[in-house]
Amino acid sequence: MGTAVEALLARVRAARSALAAALEAEDPYTVAVARDELDDAVRFARRHGLDVEATEPDEG
Repeated sequence: MGTAVEALLARVRAARSALAAALEAEDPYTVAVARDELDDAVRFARRHGLDVEATEPDEG
């Protein structure tokens, strides 16, 4: 796996982690920012041929 691919996957993982933390903290602004970052990271990864899902942690 190339360095660029690893970096893209790391960005998606970090965005998912940030979203989970924001949801747990129940901080609406941080949740919105984290969702936007996850969407952007997934979109960018897909644009570069990576198969990633924008799955979000449960909000319940």
